[in-house]
Amino acid sequence: MKVVLLERVENLGAIGDVVTVKDGFARNYLLPRTKALRATSANLKKFELDRAAIEARNEKNKADAQKVADKIDGQTYIMIRQAGETGQLYGSVAGRDVAEAVQAEGGKVERSQVVLHTPIKTLGVHEVLVRLHPEVSATVKMNVARSADEAERQARGENVITSQFEADRQVAHEAAQDMVEGGAGQQEGLGQEA
Repeated sequence: MKVVLLERVENLGAIGDVVTVKDGFARNYLLPRTKALRATSANLKKFELDRAAIEARNEKNKADAQKVADKIDGQTYIMIRQAGETGQLYGSVAGRDVAEAVQAEGGKVERSQVVLHTPIKTLGVHEVLVRLHPEVSATVKMNVARSADEAERQARGENVITSQFEADRQVAHEAAQDMVEGGAGQQEGLGQEA
């Protein structure tokens, strides 16, 4: 199906471009979201008459999105979640969770604007892309931790999972040294000849 784009669509074209897309993509995505019109002669004439208004509206939306992007770009948001000893979350952090965290801090982000190809399933600091407008994006950091203290340590760059394993290994090593020094595991009379 041929459509004329009313706004820039990634990997497709810019405002006013007449492109051929699959029927389902046009019917289910572009047309309902008013991102395009069918490329009929009547719609093309209507588009040319309204082109200035459409471009002005697009510039206003872009400017509004840029204000939001300037506010949230590079910000770090802390999410407290339950996780196992290996750092694997018992659930996951999805786009909805990211949008809610940003909104709680005063940012204007919708769930559909969060670009998260796979859910976050581990502890740590994860970068997430937020596409506020086809031409405006921002990157936020999600600090997923089990506690506020852990989140603070992760923010300083510490890997809390490896630190935890290192601490456990050190305790086990010290316990083994204490047992050896105390004579544990040695039997009397061994090594002596009769």
